[in-house]
This record gives sequence, structure tokens and C-alpha cells, in this order.
Amino acid sequence: MNWKKFTASAVMLAMLAALPAPEQVSQADVPLILETGGPPLAALTFDDGPRSSTTGPLLEGLELREVPATFFLVGSRIPGNEDLVRRMAAEGHQIGIHTFDHVKLNGLSHRDFDLQITRTRDLIVEILGPGDYWLRPPYGLIDRAEEEWSGGPLILWSVDPEDWKDSDIDRIVSAIVENTQDGDIILLHDLFPGSAQAALQAVDALLAKGFCFVTVEQLMQARGVAPEDGVRYRRFPPEEN
Repeated sequence: MNWKKFTASAVMLAMLAALPAPEQVSQADVPLILETGGPPLAALTFDDGPRSSTTGPLLEGLELREVPATFFLVGSRIPGNEDLVRRMAAEGHQIGIHTFDHVKLNGLSHRDFDLQITRTRDLIVEILGPGDYWLRPPYGLIDRAEEEWSGGPLILWSVDPEDWKDSDIDRIVSAIVENTQDGDIILLHDLFPGSAQAALQAVDALLAKGFCFVTVEQLMQARGVAPEDGVRYRRFPPEEN
């Protein structure tokens, strides 16, 4: 088993709380908390990568802290960054789809929708092999009709520090730390150097508060939620959509 992505204290709490022993998830192969009473959980997510200028330092910081994250990749940015994608998977991070061209999905024809998703999925599968690569719609926008085309769960978010607005690291860190609660999905972007710095500072602060970081898939399993195609998820336990 790969225990690498939990802090030592979180691992101990997870072991005490896991009754009975949970099933393993496919991508990270990490034991999860299925009963209440464990540490608060949060899922750190990054959109818009991979990028050679930001993804590498971000992965280094996450590895140092033994923290897994979920990366939603833009297909057009994968060529030339295949090694970063392999590293994400090797280090226990979950990988998802953020379309090929970072376009708004609402209003697209079925054909254009499929092209945006299928082209990206094919690139990921070519690098990592078959798997469940879930979708995060750019800007969180997707029509009801397109939900039926998604072929998997739609991962949104419950904490948005708006790291794209400015490079004020202190503001971004405060927005994350002050608003993150148990079960939240945190939205950040693998696009700006300041976002990576803010993310790592926020991780340090939340770890100090007793949080345990997991991937979205792990968070879903930990809360006993079975993923459903076309359903939007913002946090766990899920809120009404």
C-alpha cells in the first residue's frame, strides 16, 4: 500500500477510524476513512495544467508535504509535458479532464463536446493507460443536456479563493484557510507561480489545524458516495445541485 500521501498523524487517525477496512481506490491505492471521528478531510484541486513553469515546483512542494491533489488537465497543454503527467500519477495524484482548449462547454454541439473531452482523454490514456478521468467543466459551466454526455461525475468546488484575480498570496491563503471545512473541494489553478506558493502555504496552515488532504476520488469514497455519471459534486457530503 502507498501510505505516502497522508501525514503521519493523519495516518494514525485514519487507521483508528477505519472500521471495517475500506476498499482501495484505483488511482492512489491509499486507505481511507469511512467512519466519522477521523480528521477533517479536504481535496486540493488544480485546473489548467500541465505547465513546465508551475507544475514541477508545485509537485515538489506537494511531495515534500506528502499531500495528494487532483489535477484537471487541459489537453492542448499535455504535448511536451508528458513527464509531468507521469509524475502526477506516480506520486499518487488524481488526474482529470478540463477540456482540450479550455472552452465553455455549455452550448456546444454533441460533436464538439465529444471532441473536447475525447481528445483530452485519449492523450491521458496514451500516457497513463485506461482509467476513470473525471471532468471539471471550465468556469463550472455545463448545460443539463451536456451532463448526459459527460460519461462520468462532474467535479466542481466549494472553496474558491479566486487566485486568478491578483498575485496577493496572503489574500489567497487567507481565503483558503478561513473558508475550508471538512469535506470541501478547493479550487486553484496550475497557471500562476503565486497560486502554487499560496496553495503550499495554505496546506501548511490547514495541516497544522489537523486537516488531512485526499484526492477527490478518495474524498468521495471516504464519505461513502458512489460516483454517478452526469452528477455535479461540489463537496462531500454532497449538497443539492
